[in-house]
Amino acid sequence: MATIKVTENNSEQHHQSRMAIISKAIKSIAFKKQQITREFRKGDEVEVASQEYGFIGSYYKATIVSSTGLYHYRVNYNTLLTDDESAPLEDVVTAAEVRPAPPDQREIMAENNFRLYDMVDVYANDGWWFGFISGKAGQEYYVYFPTTGDNIAYPSHVLRFHQEWSKGKWIFLPRQGRIFDLH
Repeated sequence: MATIKVTENNSEQHHQSRMAIISKAIKSIAFKKQQITREFRKGDEVEVASQEYGFIGSYYKATIVSSTGLYHYRVNYNTLLTDDESAPLEDVVTAAEVRPAPPDQREIMAENNFRLYDMVDVYANDGWWFGFISGKAGQEYYVYFPTTGDNIAYPSHVLRFHQEWSKGKWIFLPRQGRIFDLH
């Protein structure tokens, strides 16, 4: 019995250690500004990274309405509405909050299952939220969000692998489940 208990404790310690390391990495990514690598034009589909407390680590689909001066854009959100919910929300954001809309992942998603510690985005509350797979129960994946401290179960159809816009191209972050397999 003692050997099994030590193994369980080591496994739990390993899991907590991995969660802390990945949480730190996600926070550093979520709190950074986007690299300004291109100029957007009217009609471009983009994602806007929220820099508002409680929403850091979330991305919202939007369309560029116009440039409003050096490093600023007026955007029209696709899913966020005005306070009276009568029209799409329009806002001015900095270029450091804007990135191109990421490529469609349907082909990738059909071929791959999510693994423990994979960095993902979850579509919830009108936007994409950055976190990582912290567990699985039945057909749902638990996703931990380091910027809010929430750990919530979601079906796979609202998940996508997280990508970062870097030096003018999309980069998939390493699949943590392949690198740090618990089995």
